[in-house]
Amino acid sequence: MSLIKATLLALTAATIFTFVYAAKLPNAQVPEQYVVQPNCLGCLCEASTNCNVTQGCHVPYAGAYFCGPFLISWAYWSDAGKPVITNDNPDRKGAFENCVNDLYCAAQTVRNYMANFSDITDCNGDGVLDCVDFAYIHNNGGFNCKDRSIITTSFYKNFDTCWNVVRAATAPIAASGVLPPSA
Repeated sequence: MSLIKATLLALTAATIFTFVYAAKLPNAQVPEQYVVQPNCLGCLCEASTNCNVTQGCHVPYAGAYFCGPFLISWAYWSDAGKPVITNDNPDRKGAFENCVNDLYCAAQTVRNYMANFSDITDCNGDGVLDCVDFAYIHNNGGFNCKDRSIITTSFYKNFDTCWNVVRAATAPIAASGVLPPSA
C-alpha cells in the first residue's frame, strides 16, 4: 500500500472517530478560527503516534510522561482544563491517563488546549492561523510555539506529509477539473 493510501486510510479512520464521538464530550464555546477541525486532529494524531490508540503511557526521558495517541503530557491536559471521560472526576488518580488514552477524550483535550493557546500568535509567521500553527502548538507547547526547530522533528515531517495529503484531497477543483497546485 502506498504511503499516500496508508495516510489517507489512517486519516479517514481518525476523522470518522472524531466526527462520530465528538458530541459525547463537552466542547467549550470558542471562536471558529480556534476550533481544530477533524482533518487537522487526524494529522496531529498521525504525526504523534500514527494514531496508535494502544500507545499507552511512557517516559521517554527523565521527568517526561506522555500518554495516548496524541502523546499528551499531564501539564498539557491540565492546561486544557482536565477534561475527563463521562462521569469521571479530574481529581481522581488515573483520570488523566483514562482521558488521554481514549481517542475521543484525547481529541477533546487537544481542542481545549488549542482554544487556550491559539490566540497567542501565528506560530509559523505566515499570517494565517491554521492547522500548521496547531501542530507547532501541539508539539512545542502554547508558550513556545514560535520555535522553528520543530520542522526538523519526525513529528513535524509526519504531520507535514499528512497535512499535504489532506490539503490535496480537499482542495477545490478548478473549473477545468484540475486540482490547483499546493501552496
